[in-house]
Amino acid sequence: MIDGCLRLIRRGQAVFVTPFTLAGAMAPVTMSGAVTLSIAEALSAIALFQYVKPGCSCVIGTFTSNVDMKSGAPAFGTPEYMRATQITGQMARFYDLPMRASGVCTANVPDGQSIWETSNSLWSAIQSGTNVVYHAAGWLEGGLIASPEKFIMDCEMLQMVQRYMEPEVWDASPDSIAIDAIREVGSTGHFFGIQHTQDRYESAFYQPFISDWRNFEAWEAAGGIWTPQRANQLFKDIIARFEAPPMAEDRLEALT
Repeated sequence: MIDGCLRLIRRGQAVFVTPFTLAGAMAPVTMSGAVTLSIAEALSAIALFQYVKPGCSCVIGTFTSNVDMKSGAPAFGTPEYMRATQITGQMARFYDLPMRASGVCTANVPDGQSIWETSNSLWSAIQSGTNVVYHAAGWLEGGLIASPEKFIMDCEMLQMVQRYMEPEVWDASPDSIAIDAIREVGSTGHFFGIQHTQDRYESAFYQPFISDWRNFEAWEAAGGIWTPQRANQLFKDIIARFEAPPMAEDRLEALT
């Protein structure tokens, strides 16, 4: 791996240095100790690369988590994983290095566990000031498989996170605080029909493509389809509608 990185930096390519340290197995059982080992390993490689090619582009990565002490298997998206990512983010800023994190989970199927673990991973990346997120969509079984359904579900979650980060959501301008609209409605009306709402309703809120926001009765009447089932159908629809982009015959022949 070091040889590959040296080849990259000599050709002006950036390298991502991401030690894989598991607390309780290949690193100390304490998260501070595991992160210390991870950062020491990363910095030793980065120092070597800077010695070989001063000023080369390097990114420090984190893949520090814990093992399941009942089975010895790696666990991802855990509270300890989140904290390790956040600690590494603080140290990356201290060293003035870009940082890489991941959107990972341990779950074996695209169920609730897979979503809360991936959500934990993604939010720890955001809170850490991460520059690049690997495995942001589709990851299952600790990275052993990629799931089309999980990919679709993760894309929904990523879009929600992106919307959360948009300045419009926390805009505090007089127009957004909407004192005039509140005064217009008063204590007996509603906001559905006023102009302030009519001017904004189409883009005011995030619109999901896989989440179902109907109440239980409406959801049940529509077939009671669970999220992974909807994701599976959407995946199949996308594949069925796919059209290969046009490509010149000579270029296609050269590639094949």
